[in-house]
Amino acid sequence: MTARPVQSIHRRVLVWAMGALVVGASLLVGGSYWTLAHEMGEVFEDNLKQVALAVANHHGTYGMARTPRIAEQLPKIYEEYGSFEFVTAAWTRSGTLLHMSDPAAALPFLSRSGLSVVTIGQERWHLYTIVLEDGIVQAAQRDSDRQALARETGAKLIAPALLMLALLAALLTLALRRGLAPLAQAASEVTARSVEALHPITLSSHPPELHLLIGAINDLMARLGSALALQRHFLADAAHELRTPITALRLQLQLLERAGDAAQREAALAELRAGIERTQRLIEQLLQLSRLAPETPALRREPVDLAGLVRASVSRFSARADDMKIDLGAVVESAPMVAADAQQLAILLNNLLGNALRHTPAGGRVDVGACVENGHPCLTVTDSGPGIPASERQRVFDRFYRGQNGQNGQNVYSDTGTSNGSGLGLAIVQAVAERHGAGIRLDEAPGGTGLRVTVSFPSP
Repeated sequence: MTARPVQSIHRRVLVWAMGALVVGASLLVGGSYWTLAHEMGEVFEDNLKQVALAVANHHGTYGMARTPRIAEQLPKIYEEYGSFEFVTAAWTRSGTLLHMSDPAAALPFLSRSGLSVVTIGQERWHLYTIVLEDGIVQAAQRDSDRQALARETGAKLIAPALLMLALLAALLTLALRRGLAPLAQAASEVTARSVEALHPITLSSHPPELHLLIGAINDLMARLGSALALQRHFLADAAHELRTPITALRLQLQLLERAGDAAQREAALAELRAGIERTQRLIEQLLQLSRLAPETPALRREPVDLAGLVRASVSRFSARADDMKIDLGAVVESAPMVAADAQQLAILLNNLLGNALRHTPAGGRVDVGACVENGHPCLTVTDSGPGIPASERQRVFDRFYRGQNGQNGQNVYSDTGTSNGSGLGLAIVQAVAERHGAGIRLDEAPGGTGLRVTVSFPSP
């Protein structure tokens, strides 16, 4: 499915602002038309009253027998509207029609004074009635004439409104272009940066509204710089570490080629095989570390039974422990569950268990456990090896770090206890733990000799 392109901020703001202007202009024109129609209606009602009074005065002066000449009484202002007209009528008090200026209008007889709206045929009429002592006078006007005049007057408002809308749109476009110029300037400054130029962007040279965005960009560049520095350091260390086993493999191959008899060839072949295994394990650990980098995809969390994980790891390493004459066992006090990536937890436990076996002498003991401590699910690996001095327990998590001499005159952990170590085991363990929000604690084994590693996960 094709992703929908994201609309630019300039266009989005312009569309919304133009929409608001169109709605505002429409409301302004509509409100003006309604107000105009209302005001004109009041003027027309007053005109009806004036016409009716003029007819009444004419009646009082000349008597009912004379036909009133209403046209002579109308103000001159109405002459410009050709279709605009009033209809007048005079009645006796008993309802006898004395006069009607337009007989086709057929105004109804009403015996009460005041304004009323009547329907004659299919047309609405506004009718004003004056009741006198000796007669009744009426003046009427078609509602359609009023509406036509209001529409004609209202139509004259549209052109100025459209002109104002076009002018505001042009000014708004210009204002947005000028207003968003600092954003384009900041974008250009970021675009001009190279991978090596990751120093922060100066906030004082940009508007306050962009400080939050620029601050986030500065934070991102700082983290990117740290990641690149860490990557360069890691690659340099990895190249240095790979140089040694590859050199050793070359020497072992030469010894194999120079072997004079079967015994020498067998010994050289065994050394070559061991060197290949060490190099393979180093490469695997480097790949594991690369997959655990912060920029890698998010964890695929699922319920993981720590007890089952412990039993599977012990079963996988049992043959190796037997060859090394080490007592390997699982100590499961409960069956804690955690929401985690099962594959990464297996990597964590395999590295801890491999370290413990590598540094435990023949006849020693390694116990792998799953338990709950203070409400936190835990994994534990306890061995009877040389242990790690307290002064070394923070640094052993550094990549490629090899510790100083331990309690028995041997190199200590961080996967560094012998020449077979790479210094990556505990670094991998720490990376997995950090991705799961777990903590790692290194303690002395309960027997006083050896190491106990506890990985404590957040409470479920």
